[in-house]
Amino acid sequence: QVQLVESGGGLVQAGGSLRLSCAASGRTFSSYAMGWFRQAPGKEREFVAAISWSGGSTYYADSVKGRFTISRDNAKNTVYLQMNSLKPEDTAVYYCAADLNAVVAGIPFDLTRTSYDYWGQGTQVTVSS
Repeated sequence: QVQLVESGGGLVQAGGSLRLSCAASGRTFSSYAMGWFRQAPGKEREFVAAISWSGGSTYYADSVKGRFTISRDNAKNTVYLQMNSLKPEDTAVYYCAADLNAVVAGIPFDLTRTSYDYWGQGTQVTVSS
């Protein structure tokens, strides 16, 4: 079992920055990959970014590439999402998720929502224009 708790969401003006955090507990944090997803009202939950168990590999959705940075601190059992140059279209509930399957499969991480085993409760990010 893995428990995930996000924090750091809020209201920010376009062009501003936020840093989301996701604290994990349960299984050894450095043994699984992590991802960030988001869901806007009326839309499906979409992939944002992923990071391998070691932090050595990352991947981003095209919509956030160059603006968002995913990182992790295995000593603190925490994954982060630094969001810069925010746009109104980034408004959504942001979720972190744990991918326990990637290590078993020999890949750095998965990109599909259904591959993630555990999810946080989400944190709201609102970007005003």
